[in-house]
Amino acid sequence: MAIDTLHLGQPSAIPASPDEARLDRVPNPHKGANYLARFTAPEFTSICPVTGQPDFGILVIDYLPGEWLVESKSLKLYLTSFRNHGAFHEDCTVAIGKKLVDLLHPEWLRIGGYWYPRGGIPIDVFWQTAAPPPGLWVPDQGVPPYRAR
Repeated sequence: MAIDTLHLGQPSAIPASPDEARLDRVPNPHKGANYLARFTAPEFTSICPVTGQPDFGILVIDYLPGEWLVESKSLKLYLTSFRNHGAFHEDCTVAIGKKLVDLLHPEWLRIGGYWYPRGGIPIDVFWQTAAPPPGLWVPDQGVPPYRAR
């Protein structure tokens, strides 16, 4: 099975923005199997579109692959491209989920964005394509709610 990707196995620069980033996909060797793939980005950053200050969060992406898997190096580069991108928490979280759905056509996908406080209020954003399919083991995303220190 040939894999045609932009990033896998070669040097790649960090894209300047999410619009310039390219996500790669590879064939799912277990198409039809009812399994969950999870990516956790514990140091996700973007920029507040109003103040220009950095925002920090934890992203957890769960999906039941169909024909395709996201290639992990391209996903890391795509997520890193948000570091200089100005967008609200809701936009970042949902846009990432939708981009992955458009690329992969998964059987099911959910994304949790667990953001550190902005203006004293933590904002958590959750999006999914539908209810989880019957029989799919979907563990808790493991990120505790924000608590002041």
